[in-house]
Amino acid sequence: MTTGHTRGEGPTRGEGAFPVEFAELTQSLVNDYDPIELLDRVTAMCVDLLPVQAAGVLLADQWGALGTIASSSEQMRLLELMQLQTDHGPCLECYRTGEPINTLDLTGPAARRWPDFAARAVAAGFRGIAAMPMRLRDDLIGALNLLSEQPVPLSHYEQRVAQALADLATIAVVHERTLRRPELPVEQRLAVLNQRVIIEQATGMVAQHGGYDLSEAYGVLRRRARETGRRLTDLATALVEGRITVSEADRPATK
Repeated sequence: MTTGHTRGEGPTRGEGAFPVEFAELTQSLVNDYDPIELLDRVTAMCVDLLPVQAAGVLLADQWGALGTIASSSEQMRLLELMQLQTDHGPCLECYRTGEPINTLDLTGPAARRWPDFAARAVAAGFRGIAAMPMRLRDDLIGALNLLSEQPVPLSHYEQRVAQALADLATIAVVHERTLRRPELPVEQRLAVLNQRVIIEQATGMVAQHGGYDLSEAYGVLRRRARETGRRLTDLATALVEGRITVSEADRPATK
């Protein structure tokens, strides 16, 4: 399952790659962009730059209830959903306290702290958990989850990178809606959560049509959006509203 940056490769790779990848993501913020796609890129960047194998973002609505908004893998998404269903877990604790959680051993004290989450995560091949708060001024709006196969604490530099990525995720949520109209931050978050729901509906439609699992179906939608030059959210909305057929969403673009 190992796909993330490991310390065996040395810190140079992460420290060298971070400015370049961060610059590419921040460049998106001055253009028209899809916040869901950018948040997915943030989770992928976590796996690429940090010694973790999965990452996910939970975002709060106007009542403070968290929802899944981006995940680097289906395993991560399911673990995030389990936290929401049980109302218990490291990401929820990070969000509620506003304090980062450096990597804890899910087979050690963390197993007693979050027994249900720890058991499910260990069964999926993870032993370490870290979480970073997403903060907008004095308000907490969500949290970034990081799972690793080995329970090795993040270094000071890695913690700074992880928090910078959590901050970038926060900006991605707020800034996109501000470009369109100056809504309140809580309404901006709700709009992004609603976009995620639409994308999940469209993903389910493509999965059923093509016989894909959900990860494959999501990849089909993202690829189709890139091929046609459309935002992922716009493509998903058109599919859910019946303005395009599932067959149109599940086919290569003509050249």
